[in-house]
Amino acid sequence: MNFFKKKIVGVDIGTDAIKIVEVSNRGGYKKLENYCEVNSSLVSKQPLLSTIEDGSLSSSGMISSALKEILKEARIKTEKAVFSLPDFLTFAAYFEIPPMPEKEMPGAIYYNASRYLTLPITDVTLDWVVVPNESKDSSSQVKIFLIAVPNQVIKEYQKIAKEAGLELLALESEVFGLVRSLAQNNQNTICLIDMGAKTSTINVVDRGFLKRSYSFNFSSDQLSNALAGALNLKVNEAEKIKNNEGILSKRADVVKTLKTFIDQLFWEIKSISADFLTQEKKQVSEFYLTGGNANLPGLKDYFAQNFKESSVYVSNCFSNFSHPKILKKNLIEMSPRFSAAIGVALGILEI
Repeated sequence: MNFFKKKIVGVDIGTDAIKIVEVSNRGGYKKLENYCEVNSSLVSKQPLLSTIEDGSLSSSGMISSALKEILKEARIKTEKAVFSLPDFLTFAAYFEIPPMPEKEMPGAIYYNASRYLTLPITDVTLDWVVVPNESKDSSSQVKIFLIAVPNQVIKEYQKIAKEAGLELLALESEVFGLVRSLAQNNQNTICLIDMGAKTSTINVVDRGFLKRSYSFNFSSDQLSNALAGALNLKVNEAEKIKNNEGILSKRADVVKTLKTFIDQLFWEIKSISADFLTQEKKQVSEFYLTGGNANLPGLKDYFAQNFKESSVYVSNCFSNFSHPKILKKNLIEMSPRFSAAIGVALGILEI
């Protein structure tokens, strides 16, 4: 057992905010040393990140300057860091390959990956996990979950870290961070629903292993814009109503507008869950809500009404970390927004 304290900074640069955690591990005792969150509107008038089609971040120089100032203000002196990569800056694919010796697998994976990518294979860096096969048949197909990151994106994150005074130890897709922070010790078949400012992902995890991941255009911004249109309000005014009242609002038009869009999310989840049941013969038994919309008033109960055979939880990525008791209430409320930052940091912290 290692009794030396290891400290790591986890960074999640989203379209609407920068989230940072400083965590430590001494002999298995994990502690939340520090955390901070800064809204993107304080950094730039434009979203911090562009889409993958653009192949770059909107302003890496602006992000690195803001990150450096945030670290200074929060008095975070740890330099070793790992960054979370949002799903819309990566490509994900799930496929099968024939059984083969382990040393031959990279070649087969690279060959198959080219069929799913919109960029040349030479322009991306690949990462993958072998999904455990429950079949005892040695001739059964090997299941691969693949993540591809454009090399240009990697270079820009390296630049951001360097200019912010951080030593970049790793970049990791946020979906792997979410699984690690919320599901790695869960032996059930669960669904992690990450609702972000620009996109959302539905991730099916079985016994701690990611089995499926789908990204689509359901977002916090979409809800705010729909509400602004329905109520004839400015977006920032609609945002306040959404966050403060949510589905519990006493205004019928607010509830109707929000539920109309959330019902589309439910349709996607039910379709994915049904496909997983058909293909894997396993029923999703638990749902975990994470991301900026997870604490929308009334959302958890509305989920429970629509998925009566499953348990529904709002994620708490800080549950396994020591922290001052006075912070417990705030951390529970903030937790869904920090799941990715905590998860990618854990990947280095637990080595």
